[in-house]
Amino acid sequence: MIEKRKRLIQLHHVRSVTRNLLRKMIKIDATLMSFFEMSPIELSKLLQITLERATSIFEQLQDQQLWNHYQRNLQNIHVITIFDEDYPVALKHLFDRPFVLYGLGNKQLLHEQPSISVVGTRHPSSMAPKKLHFVVSPLVHAQWTIVSGLAYGIDRLAHELALQYNGKTIAVLGSGFHHIYPNEHMHLYEEITTKGLVITEYPPHVKPKKYHFPERNRIISGLSNATLVIEAKEKSGTYITVDHALEQGKEVYVVPGSILCPQTKGCHKMIQEGAKLVTNANDILEDFQ
Repeated sequence: MIEKRKRLIQLHHVRSVTRNLLRKMIKIDATLMSFFEMSPIELSKLLQITLERATSIFEQLQDQQLWNHYQRNLQNIHVITIFDEDYPVALKHLFDRPFVLYGLGNKQLLHEQPSISVVGTRHPSSMAPKKLHFVVSPLVHAQWTIVSGLAYGIDRLAHELALQYNGKTIAVLGSGFHHIYPNEHMHLYEEITTKGLVITEYPPHVKPKKYHFPERNRIISGLSNATLVIEAKEKSGTYITVDHALEQGKEVYVVPGSILCPQTKGCHKMIQEGAKLVTNANDILEDFQ
């Protein structure tokens, strides 16, 4: 088990190995041992990838100096793999589950329920903090874990609210720990690592990329019993998290707002499409009693 786990973590650091390819590799050989013994040509044929890509994988797996560097980066970081008993049950049954999670803080929060993802626009209205306080603070006091993405706007406000009341919060990053984004939230990130939990599926050296943020949204919704949308514009990235939540069979709650406010047009559309309208925390709590 220890060696299999180590091989998975090493493969997870290989730039040419995507989640889809890693899924394929585990299906072919659950021990992952054979891939460390193959030549580039053998890797190319078995995995049906280009020889160039197979050569890149081979070279990175053979570079012990590089792997030693990556291992040093993992010191003092929780590394949780799908082979571990403490892998979160909430993510275990996702089709596109992360194979490895990296964490800083209280990893027990991955197993505590109930939890709710609080999401919304990066450019909230002046009413957003009041909405959050009115709807979310009772959930914090009721020991719900608040999950969000450390982004600008609603994410930041949700984390700060949980911390303000000594509540539980999990931040899911779209980068590795050596490249916190946005950099302006570094202080918030550090506070959450001390009082909550920060997790990411990206190794510490990985820089944020645009496609990482839609990807990490499946983890935000996956860790949560439900998703709460505070504000969302008509064309909003919040829809990605909502879609993941619905695919995962989770309830979606939405706070309404003024019909004249652009930050709530997306909310009203979600309500029209079947999301549950929320006017106070009891609208959520009554579903989980």
